[in-house]
Amino acid sequence: MKWHLTAGLAALAAVSVSVTPASATDELTSLTATQAASAIAERKLTATDLVKALIEKTGDDPGNVYISFDAEGALAAAAEADESVAAGQALGPLHGVPIVVKDNIASAGLPTTGGTPALKSWVPTEDAPVLAKLKEAGAILLGKTNLHELAFGITSNNAAFGAVANAYNPDRFAGGSSGGTGAAVGGRLAPAGLGTDTGGSVRIPAALNGVSGLRPTVGRYPAGGIIPISSTRDTAGPIARTLTDLALLDGVITGTSNELAATELSGVRLGVPTVLTENLSPETDRLFNAALDALEGSGVTLVPVDLGRELELAGKAGFPIALWEVKRDLAAFLEVNQTGLTLQDIAAEVASPDVKFVFENLVLGDQAIPNEVYAEAINDLRPLVQSAYAQVFVANKLDALVFPTTPLAAQPITGSDQTVSLNGEDVPTFQTFIRNTDPGSIAGIPGLSLPIGVTSDGLPVGLELDGPAHSDRHLLSIGLAVEAVLPEMPAPLPH
Repeated sequence: MKWHLTAGLAALAAVSVSVTPASATDELTSLTATQAASAIAERKLTATDLVKALIEKTGDDPGNVYISFDAEGALAAAAEADESVAAGQALGPLHGVPIVVKDNIASAGLPTTGGTPALKSWVPTEDAPVLAKLKEAGAILLGKTNLHELAFGITSNNAAFGAVANAYNPDRFAGGSSGGTGAAVGGRLAPAGLGTDTGGSVRIPAALNGVSGLRPTVGRYPAGGIIPISSTRDTAGPIARTLTDLALLDGVITGTSNELAATELSGVRLGVPTVLTENLSPETDRLFNAALDALEGSGVTLVPVDLGRELELAGKAGFPIALWEVKRDLAAFLEVNQTGLTLQDIAAEVASPDVKFVFENLVLGDQAIPNEVYAEAINDLRPLVQSAYAQVFVANKLDALVFPTTPLAAQPITGSDQTVSLNGEDVPTFQTFIRNTDPGSIAGIPGLSLPIGVTSDGLPVGLELDGPAHSDRHLLSIGLAVEAVLPEMPAPLPH
């Protein structure tokens, strides 16, 4: 699917044969979305120059970040954006800002593959509403990012389109399932982007690539045009390098204020769930405790909390909901969007062994979730999970929960599909990396991951804040304050 990239590089060559000096390219590609929007509006930078720098930075995409990269379309959109600035027209808050979008989010005129072979030729005629809102605010789509096939995994080792390389170490996985967006933003290939999150798929790649990601309260973002797993659990979510950018994208998508002030930390109470802070890798443990010390030193009150009952209930509800609903929701999506494909057509061409096993056995096979098991999960267990979480927040007067996003940093691409090593023990890769992110997903509450530093071997580690349902803007305001007391995240070294 690199034909978009090849055509785009040819278009770039036609526009200008000069190559921006490496230092200038690095300066442009390090701009955040907020900085870029401001510079373009103030005529200190053209959208065309920024897009050209990002194309140069991307090169031939050795890390498999993209499934399709529309450099030609981005350059054309940038030229239009620059004309609007020159004409003195009113500008949106993302005017001229290049973004990337996970390739399970529909984009008009570009393939939306879901990272799976059967959909490689499906080209939607309309943008998904969540993407349309960003474009209406002036954003420019650079391309569609790679993902774990059909969003069913956390490594983004995609057998059809290649394994996504981590922004900080190309031998490590990028996390998933929104690995391409996380790696693009972390690697300075784009200022910001969109992923989707069912059980951690925005927050995990954000954490592993040294950036920030928001899983909003379920239902807060429009869900149309997104290839689904579970309508109960799925949501789109933004990924960016700063909390200011996350607040900006969240404001655009929801139609709320784009500006947000940081909360005064001296009044913040954060619950520390013991069960989510145990059995961490030594480096994750070190960085997490250093972050807690910084928060406590800034006035945050840390409150130990017991989430045993909540996690037990969530563990019983989560997989039955997702595995039952994908059979219903993905089939309906394929029909409503006139793809000409059935669920069986999709399953027949799945390329990644782990995803193929899920579809052949747990979705369409004899291990599929019975209707009565799903009914109990959705009607009885999930409401109990939601109620239990709400009680934890109220009883302890908490603004949010705080814990490591993942128990360990990114692991080697090779050999990590099934198991990884944690404290000398081989443990299941998928279950280990979603251990901390999945429970809040089942409850449908907002979760925010932000970077807290790098391990001794240079790999990013993330801290997660989970807030009560519909507390998204307050959670972001806490994130702004937390970001200010944490160490500045270093950019990746050149590979």
